Amino acid sequence: MKQIREDSSLQTNITCSHSQKLRQSISLSPVGMRQQWELGQALRRRYRDFLSDTYRRQEIFIRSTDCDRTLMSAEANLAGLYPPEGQEMFNPNISWQPIPVHTVPESDERLLKFPLTPCPRYEQLQTETRHSAEYINKTKENWQFLAMVAKETGIRDISLESIWSVYDTLFCEQAHKMDLPGWVTPEVMTQLKELKDFGFEFLFGIRNRVEKARLQGGVLLDHIRKNLTKAANASAHQNLKLLAYSAHDTTLVALQMALDVYNKIQAPYASCHLFELYQEDDGNFSVEMFYRNESGKEPFPLTIPGCQHKCPLQRFLELTDPVIPQDWEQECKVSSSMHDTELFVGLAVCGSILLLLIILLLTVLFRIQSQPPGYRHVSNEGEEQA
Repeated sequence: MKQIREDSSLQTNITCSHSQKLRQSISLSPVGMRQQWELGQALRRRYRDFLSDTYRRQEIFIRSTDCDRTLMSAEANLAGLYPPEGQEMFNPNISWQPIPVHTVPESDERLLKFPLTPCPRYEQLQTETRHSAEYINKTKENWQFLAMVAKETGIRDISLESIWSVYDTLFCEQAHKMDLPGWVTPEVMTQLKELKDFGFEFLFGIRNRVEKARLQGGVLLDHIRKNLTKAANASAHQNLKLLAYSAHDTTLVALQMALDVYNKIQAPYASCHLFELYQEDDGNFSVEMFYRNESGKEPFPLTIPGCQHKCPLQRFLELTDPVIPQDWEQECKVSSSMHDTELFVGLAVCGSILLLLIILLLTVLFRIQSQPPGYRHVSNEGEEQA
């Protein structure tokens, strides 16, 4: 008989624009509220034999980024997860109860909002990725399309890294039955989605996935690992059963890239990545992961490479060790050897240019010195005379 000891759930927010203009909204739409409420209801059904029927503050801990839409997402989700009953109802006409959602100021957020900055080494890795054949070829293949999007939207400097904002806004407007601009055909939306997915993969992969993970998604994964380990080592009478995080689509991408389970498709609204810790009959613990990325359907299992779906906790920790930072701030620094290499290359280039100039100068001087007797400069018409 397996017993769930802790479920750590990570949920993405719903972002929507209510305007025809290409700009992001900072709050949650009614459609988004309903999606999150339905997700909360789905979690209630999934864990009805594990969580208490009524809200108990000792059992759950909810954290969100300090963003209106993620805070609202968490609140809408909890309304579905814990509908009030009996004495919990402070007003018979309101089927809702307040449940705490914790957060930290955006300036202090180092767990849920990605990419984590400032991190010079990560920026250096991104620069290397921009020079990769895959990135360059993708840009060349789509430069005419990018130019068209820039012209139609009036947004300057459209790139593989920024195209997601155009698609995201248009997708939101489409989901809300709003009229799209005439240039936005089904084919355009398909290409925008493809480039948006590539842009999200660029953030945490394409090249140097493991090192990028140590500087990004590995930070959150480290936090989750510690929670799982703590739950496995705790007494059977511990109260905390569920930790949930309301964050962003990039949060999910960063986490799943660190786990090497990302499907290269941007997480849809109200997606949810589940970690479930089980105690087996022999007393050992195992971890199972699930991903809910489609409303109305059960979450599908995720398997970390190198393990089966029901992965022993110790094996799970071993497999994820390479992407866990030991000292994030230290690892984010650009080492002096890298600076020295860049300086050496810079000096080498400068030296080559200087040598070329010297050669050209000597060539000119040699030609002047070797002019035949009687040679004199003949000015062109209109040239000033001495």
